[in-house]
Amino acid sequence: MQTIEVVGFKRANLGKKDAKDLRLEGNVPAVLYGGEEQVHFYAPAYLFRDLVYTPNVYFVKLNIEGTEYKAVLQDTQFHPVSENLLHADFLLVNDDKPMKMELPVVFEGSSPGVAVGGRLVTKLRKIKVKALPNALPDNIKVDISTLELGKSVKVGEVPVEGLEILNNPTISIATVEIPRALRSKQSAGEDGSEEA
Repeated sequence: MQTIEVVGFKRANLGKKDAKDLRLEGNVPAVLYGGEEQVHFYAPAYLFRDLVYTPNVYFVKLNIEGTEYKAVLQDTQFHPVSENLLHADFLLVNDDKPMKMELPVVFEGSSPGVAVGGRLVTKLRKIKVKALPNALPDNIKVDISTLELGKSVKVGEVPVEGLEILNNPTISIATVEIPRALRSKQSAGEDGSEEA
């Protein structure tokens, strides 16, 4: 997985007023969990742009006043109206300990069902996996080159190595839906026999 660097500064005060002042100055209050003690810090809001507003998942190199931590973004809070980032939670990464992550789905190949007029509908954009940090890929590749009209590809059909998929294996990742126009054409062609 790729890494993004975030440079932060330790917070002297942890109250609501202090957090509000930090936000007014264009910073985001944050906390790092998973170590011997929590590290409260803040970082400029623009450093979060490539980390938060993307479907991709990254490791984060947190540089807090010269001390570096390898972490992942665990949780974010946004303002309900302005949608500005209010707070970020990071989790310390331990290379010897398996971790859970949601990885984005990337489709590969061309669906024969789509080629004849079907519509590819994505049901699951991310798949939850458990693996050692070094085994985590950037995404989960899903082959749709055999997906015919009306067919789905399920979580359990995705081949992965070095990962444990935590989603239910029967959940559909994507389906090729048959458009209404195509459905009526098929049923007319079959003289009222059952629809495909």
